[in-house]
Amino acid sequence: MINRKFISIGIFLILTVFLESFFVLGTQNDFDKMVHSKIRHVVPLIEPSELKKKIESGIEITLLDAREKSEYTVSHLKNAIHVGYDRFDISSIAKLPKNRLTIVYCSIGVRSEDIAEKLRKSGFADVKNLFGGIFKWVNNGYPVYSNGNTETNAIHPYSKSWGKWLTKGHKRYE
Repeated sequence: MINRKFISIGIFLILTVFLESFFVLGTQNDFDKMVHSKIRHVVPLIEPSELKKKIESGIEITLLDAREKSEYTVSHLKNAIHVGYDRFDISSIAKLPKNRLTIVYCSIGVRSEDIAEKLRKSGFADVKNLFGGIFKWVNNGYPVYSNGNTETNAIHPYSKSWGKWLTKGHKRYE
């Protein structure tokens, strides 16, 4: 009797883990499909995992945040420069090195693709769009920082409807 009880509990736990991982992967796959449907694919993409490896290896990278200031203030990638979207002005980054790897990101990659395209047209040689933006970065468990480069778990979800794509972090609407 005890063996059957342990076997039943074991099967239940295995099924629970399997189903949970299935739904998490399904959500990530749905997110990736949604992002692919929203971007125009006119700028090379970089996955968050690849960017994280490049950062950890010490490669010089310019990180540009194409979200609005209120989003950036809540959190951003470490050492990212806020450039915004609605009021983006290419002259504001004229002194940045155009031959350095430049990664642009926003919430999911739509706004950043537009900014990255403008950078490429103005002579930036190696520009990439962070696939899935800061949402995928956070969903992968990678750190974000508030002003002063202090690590935080807060993330601006852009809106309640877009916030559904954030599976990690603390959503903060400010």
